[in-house]
Amino acid sequence: MVLSCSHISKSFGTDEIIKDATFNIEDREKAAIIGINGAGKSTLLKIIVGELSADQGEVAFAKDSTYGYLAQHQNLSSDNSIYDEVLSTRQDILSMEASIRRMEEDMNNLSGNELDTLMEQYTRLTHDFDLAGGYAYRSEVTGVLKGLGFGENDFSLNVNTLSGGQKTRVALSKLLLSKPDIILLDEPTNHLDMNSISWLEGFLSDYKGSVIIVAHDRYFLDKIVSKVIEIDNGTVTTFSGNYTDYASKKAVLRNMQLKAYMNQQREIKHQEEVITKLKQFNREKSIKRAESREKMLDKIQILDKPSTLNDKMNIRLEPGIESGNDVLKVTGLSKAFDGNRLFNNISFEIKKGERVALIGNNGTGKTTILKILNGIIPADSGVVELGSNVYIGYYDQEHHVLDPDKTLFQEIQDAYPDLNNTRIRSTLAAFLFTGDDVFKYIRELSGGEKGRVSLAKLMLSNANLLILDEPTNHLDITSKEILENALNSYTGTVLYVSHDRYFINSTATRIIELTANTLVNYIGNYDYYLEKKDILTAAVIKESVSPTDSDNTSVSSNTKEQWLSSKEEQARLKKLKNNLARVEEQISSIEERLKEIDEEYMNPDIGSNTGRLMELHKEKEELDDKLNNLYEQWEEISTEIG
Repeated sequence: MVLSCSHISKSFGTDEIIKDATFNIEDREKAAIIGINGAGKSTLLKIIVGELSADQGEVAFAKDSTYGYLAQHQNLSSDNSIYDEVLSTRQDILSMEASIRRMEEDMNNLSGNELDTLMEQYTRLTHDFDLAGGYAYRSEVTGVLKGLGFGENDFSLNVNTLSGGQKTRVALSKLLLSKPDIILLDEPTNHLDMNSISWLEGFLSDYKGSVIIVAHDRYFLDKIVSKVIEIDNGTVTTFSGNYTDYASKKAVLRNMQLKAYMNQQREIKHQEEVITKLKQFNREKSIKRAESREKMLDKIQILDKPSTLNDKMNIRLEPGIESGNDVLKVTGLSKAFDGNRLFNNISFEIKKGERVALIGNNGTGKTTILKILNGIIPADSGVVELGSNVYIGYYDQEHHVLDPDKTLFQEIQDAYPDLNNTRIRSTLAAFLFTGDDVFKYIRELSGGEKGRVSLAKLMLSNANLLILDEPTNHLDITSKEILENALNSYTGTVLYVSHDRYFINSTATRIIELTANTLVNYIGNYDYYLEKKDILTAAVIKESVSPTDSDNTSVSSNTKEQWLSSKEEQARLKKLKNNLARVEEQISSIEERLKEIDEEYMNPDIGSNTGRLMELHKEKEELDDKLNNLYEQWEEISTEIG
C-alpha cells in the first residue's frame, strides 16, 4: 500500500463536501476519482497532497515514497525553452553526466595511483549513470514532448510565451519524466488532442508506479484504471474495475436503493393509514395500539431518495419541423489562413437521422468547417447546400452566441419572445437554473454553466440539423450521459466536433476524419474507426495523391506526401528504438559478465590456476571488444534518433 486515506472529512461553511472518506491505493494501482462538477474531486486531491487541510482524518503515504501532482490550472513561469525546462527535471542525471565529462578530461593528466583511483570512481559513476537511465534520458524527453503534442519546432519556444494549455502540457511532461511513486492528475486530458490522449493512455497504463486520476474522459478511464472512487453527495464509495464496470455496478446499486426507498415509503404510508384508522375508533385499546405504531415509525431510519439521471438535468431535443432526406451537401470546400492550407477540395453529404462526428488533430480545421457551414466565416472555394426544410441549430464551444450583458432569463426571452415566463423558467430549471439563478448575468457563469444555457436555447429551437462544437466540454460525466441519451433519441440530424471518444462511441453513426487536408469516411462508431483507421486512412490518402492532380491542388498533395512520409518516419524511428533497446540489453549483459569475471579474478583459488586465468583473460578481451562496438552502435543509433 502506497497511500492510505482514513476518515477524511471536509466542509466549506455549511456545505459538507466530503464525509468520512476512507480508501487505499496499492502499489502500481491505477484509480479514478469521479463525481459531478462541484462534488469535491479536486478538493480531495488537494487534501491528499497537502494543499488543503482536512477537517478530520488522516492521509498517510508509504515510507520514502514520492508523489507528483498536476493541478487543472498551471501558472508555470520560466525563461527556459520548452526542451530545457523539461530536461531540468533530470537534473540528477545532468549533474552525473557533467561529472563524468570532467573525469574524462582529468584522466588525460593523471597516471599511476591517482589514475587508478579516478578510474574506480569513474566506473562506479558510469554504472550509476546507466542505472539511472543516463544513456536514454534525452530520447525520453523528446519522446514525452512529442507524445504530448509538441513538434520539434516547438522545443525552442520560451515557456513564458506559451498559452495556458501549452504550459499545462509542459508541466505534465515534467511530472511524467520525474517518475514519482504516485502520480496525481486533475483533468490531464484537457488541452490534449486524440493522438496525445492515446499516447498518455499507453504511458500511464505501463507506468511502474501508482496513478490517481480525476477526469471526465470515460474512454480514457476505461483504458487505464482498475478502481473507481466515487464522490456522491459527500459520500465516498470505492468500486473495483474500470469506468464501464463502475457504471454497470452503480446502475444496479441505484436500482436496489430506489426499490428499498419505494418499499419503505409504501410501508410508512401503510402504517400512517393504520394509525389514522385506529385513532378513529376512539377506544382506549385502539389508541394505545396507534401510539405503539407511532413510536415504531419514529424509530425508523428514513432512507434518502437516491438520485437518478432525471433528477439532475432533463434534456429533450426534438425538431419542430421535419427535414427532407438530403440534409447537407458540401462540394469542393477549401480554406487557408495566412498561407496555411487547412483543407482542400473536400466534399461530403449528410442524410436525415445521421449523427456524424467530425474528428481530427488540433489545428486541422474542424471548427472552421462548422463555422463555414453556419455562415460565420467564408470558404475560399466550394459550395454548401442545405436540403429542403433544413433549419440549423448551432452550439458554439466559445459561446459567442450568448450575450454576456444579458441575464439567463433575458437571453432566452429575447431569443424566443413568444414564450411566457413559466415556460422560460421551467426550461432553465431543466438545466439546473432555479430561483434567482435565472437573473445571473451570462458573463458571471462558468464554462459548464454557459454550455447548459446554450443547450437550453437549442432545446427550444425548431432546428432539425444540430451543429455542435465540443458540446461535452465542461460537462461532468452525468451531464454527458444525459446529453448522449438526448441525442440518441433525437429524430433530427446531428453533426458535431468532439474529442470525447466515449461520447463519440455512444452517439455517432458515422465518423468523418479530417487528416492531411482531406476527409476519410467511416460508417460506424469510434471503436469501428480505431479498427479500420490504419487501412482506410492510408488507402484514401494514397489514392488522392496522383500524377493527374492539377496545379491548384499541389499544396494539398504536398501535405499528403508529408503525411505519408511522416508515417514512414514513425516506422523508421520505431525500428531504431527497438534496435537501441536490443543494444542496451546486450551492453547490460556484457557488463554483468565482465563484473563476474572481475569477481572471479579476486578469488584466491583462481589465482594459482594459470589455465583458468588465461581463459578469463581471453574472454575479457573479447567482451571488451564487443562492448566497444556496442557503445559505437549505441551512439550512432542515439544520434540518428535525435
